[in-house]
Amino acid sequence: MMKKYAAAFVATFALAVPAIAETWDMPTPYGDSTFHTVNIQQFADDVAAATNGDLTITLHTAGSLFPHAEIKNAIRSRQVPLGEFFLSRLSNEDLAFGIDSQPFVATSYEDAAKLWSAQKPVITELLAKEGLMPLFAVPWPAQGLYTNGEIATVDDLAGLRFRAYNAALEEFATLAKAAPVQIEASDIPQAFATGQVQAMITSPSTGANSKAWDFLTHYTQIDAWLPKNIVVVNVRMFDALSPEVQAAVLEAAANAETRGWEMSKAEAATKTQVMADNGIVIVTPSPELVTGLQAIGSTMLENWKDNASDDALSILDTFLN
Repeated sequence: MMKKYAAAFVATFALAVPAIAETWDMPTPYGDSTFHTVNIQQFADDVAAATNGDLTITLHTAGSLFPHAEIKNAIRSRQVPLGEFFLSRLSNEDLAFGIDSQPFVATSYEDAAKLWSAQKPVITELLAKEGLMPLFAVPWPAQGLYTNGEIATVDDLAGLRFRAYNAALEEFATLAKAAPVQIEASDIPQAFATGQVQAMITSPSTGANSKAWDFLTHYTQIDAWLPKNIVVVNVRMFDALSPEVQAAVLEAAANAETRGWEMSKAEAATKTQVMADNGIVIVTPSPELVTGLQAIGSTMLENWKDNASDDALSILDTFLN
């Protein structure tokens, strides 16, 4: 009889024990104050709340767990379940990943959303081949030109050491007869202070967060492109979650994408004002500069088409039509 009661107690206790809570480490390349990171922290909080703590996502920001260049492969190899990286860093794998970094293809949030709608199915298929799945993508504000002194024409960029963060910017700098130098966002202040770089194209967010007024004088609003960060998850690790937790992650991701785009729009105006308040001269580009920059963009797009896969070309075709 005692054995019977004991067995019943064990069975009841087993049913009462909740599933073991799981913690996922998530590397991101940018600092805590960057709006992308703030948005991702809210995503993590939403997942924890929706799953009653069954899944907790712990952020490791500013490249503290993996350097930016290693995050995607860390997810692929299941060293971490998910992470964030700059999407066009993968352009060397397929140019489909970098269409949002082509100058003057999509220069407004409306066009950027249309481009992402065309790009997402192709990106999803390409990532699936590597056991990865996109959760959400959020654009940076439109990229502007940072210099010491006003740039009136493209010729004024000739000879300058130019910060590049992907292959497209390297090509841009070369076509502008500048000298491209690969520098991560976290290293911008030191790179300018030591003379490694003298000019850059980046968002108002990065400019304000790196206190560009300490080493630059002018910001020209060329609105060149709106590149995206993407958050991806390892499919095998995602599939190991319960259906309820999977649904909670996907819902939180959808909300993060919607919220992130709105944050980006607000960020563009706010951070431009921060730079102005700190003494940066905000410049509207001259017609001559715009013409010269668009000529470079046209050359780059033709080069891109010559080297693009059918998948990549299909994105451009869908976007333009």
